[in-house]
Amino acid sequence: MSYDLVIKNGTIVDGSGGARYRGDVAINDGKIARIGRVSEKGDQTIDAEGHIVSPGFVDGHTHMDAQIFWDPIGSCSCYHGVTSVVMGNCGFTLAPCREAEADLVFRNLERAEDIARDAMLAGIKWSWETYPEYMDVLDGLPKGINYAGYMGHSALRTYVMGQRAFEEEANDDELATMARLAEEAVRAGAMGFTTSRSHNHETSDRKPVASRAGSWKEIRTIVNAIGKTGAGMFEIAGETTGRDPDRIRDYQQRLKNLAVESRVPITWGMFASRRAPDHWRSYFDLLDETAEAGGRMFAQVHSRSLNVLFSFEAHLPFDNWHVWRDLRQLSLAEQKTKLRDPGLRAKLIEIASAPSKRHEEIGTTVNPPDWDWFFHMDRADGHDVSLASIAKNRGISPAEALIDIAVASDLKALFRMPINNEIDSDVLEMMKHPRSVVTFSDSGAHVSQIMDSSLQTNVFSQWVREKQELTLEEAVRMVTFEPANHWGFHDRGLLRKGLAADITVFDPKNIAPNMPEVVHDLPAGATRLKQTATGILATVVNGQTLLRDNVHTGATPGKLLRGPLASTV
Repeated sequence: MSYDLVIKNGTIVDGSGGARYRGDVAINDGKIARIGRVSEKGDQTIDAEGHIVSPGFVDGHTHMDAQIFWDPIGSCSCYHGVTSVVMGNCGFTLAPCREAEADLVFRNLERAEDIARDAMLAGIKWSWETYPEYMDVLDGLPKGINYAGYMGHSALRTYVMGQRAFEEEANDDELATMARLAEEAVRAGAMGFTTSRSHNHETSDRKPVASRAGSWKEIRTIVNAIGKTGAGMFEIAGETTGRDPDRIRDYQQRLKNLAVESRVPITWGMFASRRAPDHWRSYFDLLDETAEAGGRMFAQVHSRSLNVLFSFEAHLPFDNWHVWRDLRQLSLAEQKTKLRDPGLRAKLIEIASAPSKRHEEIGTTVNPPDWDWFFHMDRADGHDVSLASIAKNRGISPAEALIDIAVASDLKALFRMPINNEIDSDVLEMMKHPRSVVTFSDSGAHVSQIMDSSLQTNVFSQWVREKQELTLEEAVRMVTFEPANHWGFHDRGLLRKGLAADITVFDPKNIAPNMPEVVHDLPAGATRLKQTATGILATVVNGQTLLRDNVHTGATPGKLLRGPLASTV
């Protein structure tokens, strides 16, 4: 017997958490046909000597809803061993929506998700209205990796309510329509329903995105409608409660009650903060309380600090500040020339050094620099030096140090400022919690500010190899079986005969993220951050090699992953 593909001589870590072992993997018709010793040849062979053969990594929190139309391979997630993603999180989707009202959807996405309107206009060919129609369109697109998607609340509101969706509560008829459409979407294969109540999510004109105008009654009604199907999940970008214990408890109680009454699994992202130590712990207590009450709820956590990246090539914290604003509107070549002017440099340094109120954000919420936590990013492993330290050693101000470093790099230098998950011990504890899932790359969103598509490779480079806090088997399970199981991808996330052949082959001694870079490869030349990885020999999707040494083979084997009710529609 011959096989389509044989992966030979590797060390298999199958995603279950069980011990590694030597073996081969044979693949036919997109599925694993045999695991063990394979003597037969394949039409193609990958020699995995010295490498780990694991299930493809799974990411349950992305925003590739627009990107999927112009990027067939699913970057940058695919560069980090990811073979399946879930998009449509935080209420942001492209459906349902009439083409004539696409601007309402773009209004939700442009600022909140940092997806340039020009890129969306140039890259998206509109050919749907309803969510089931949208899924059919996605089904027909060339895809490198596998995609699943939620129905988003903001798009649902604007579809039903038009412009009023940004300002008003829904009436009873509108609420009934939204509930019906959400149920229809789940029956057609949507993963569930998502919303945002976060104050960070604003429109391009600084108004709340549409989902934030909806009442809790509206959310309950929609989620309970989904619950009637016996399928689907509810993902929420949580309410802004501040540190008020009464507001926090009220919100948590509503979440728990909704999980119990609807029987719908609820999930949300959780980060720690040095500014509020242990704030996250009450939310993890909530997970246990909900389980004890008969509901299901789990947290999505990251593998490292959440960093906003800055560069003259993309964004700086001062882009909208006096004097800086005029400079940053010039071309990079002109900026380099201007920065040689001692007088202008002095003004820029003075303004950047002065205490300031929160400046005008671009997408994600960023405060003015805290120089002790503002780092020159000259390597990918996170061992960077703060601008405060650099400035002290040079006898200058941090703002002057930033300009000097940037000029010396031809304005290509990257800087990072962690805004959450600053303390590694908190991150590790959250990762190991039995009711959390390591995910939340936000891949496809915040594309010029945040680059977290590398969270999976970071698990191996930081927590397995550098810190030795996780075994290789634990880490593989964290990024394969656990997310696959929570999102119901029961034919993926494990290496087992008969399951889908989504496989990542990597070198455990070298797997790591590379340095991010600023590129302009989006439609209309829009800017984004790009990050590849080292140490990944091959990424196999549905039995075909998508990437070899992180170079695209030309194959587009990805599929649309529909929920369990799709076959009954």
